[in-house]
Amino acid sequence: MNTSANLVYEQVREMAANFEFKPAERINESELSKKLGASRTPLREAMNRLAAEGLLAFEGGRGFFCQPLNPQLVVHLYELREALEADAIRLATERASDEELAHFQQYLHDIAPRYTDSAPAREIVTLDEEFHLKIANLSGNPELKNMIELTYARIRYVRWISMREKIDITHAAHESIFKPVIARDQGLAVELMRKHIKKSNNEAIETVEKAFSQLYVPRH
Repeated sequence: MNTSANLVYEQVREMAANFEFKPAERINESELSKKLGASRTPLREAMNRLAAEGLLAFEGGRGFFCQPLNPQLVVHLYELREALEADAIRLATERASDEELAHFQQYLHDIAPRYTDSAPAREIVTLDEEFHLKIANLSGNPELKNMIELTYARIRYVRWISMREKIDITHAAHESIFKPVIARDQGLAVELMRKHIKKSNNEAIETVEKAFSQLYVPRH
């Protein structure tokens, strides 16, 4: 993919992750091309790539659509995230060097002041993603990290909505998850990670309802 197509890809990816297209809405490629100031070829390349990644859907003869937003999909994505991150922290506990773990501890110390009650929901989600991707990086498996990052893109919007209602990500929670990594206790590290990520069907239904209410508020 050339530089122009990469730029268009990043722009459309951000729009899809933020549900700037309504759930299950058909995307008008001509209008989007004009909005982005991009030609149809790099736009089509970008959208095909996003469809392969699951951020958009493609139907032959009909075109591209924004992915639907429903509780079952949210549950499935959280289950996927839980499986991926459980494996990432297991590998990190096994493979990370003592030096890498020391650097991570320093990172946790340095980042602590940013976890505040007044921090915007998006900032808290960003901090959480940063923490988890750094754990994934310690796994030594870049493909695993890439899959986790893509999963984040697909659930980021609902996490923003959920976080506005309840700030349940704290620096203390992240510190507690990392302690067994330092101790090389794989079992406890995996258990704490799974508990941190797990989302019930009831929570998913509530979150999606709130997300829909935000998406369909008239914009002035």
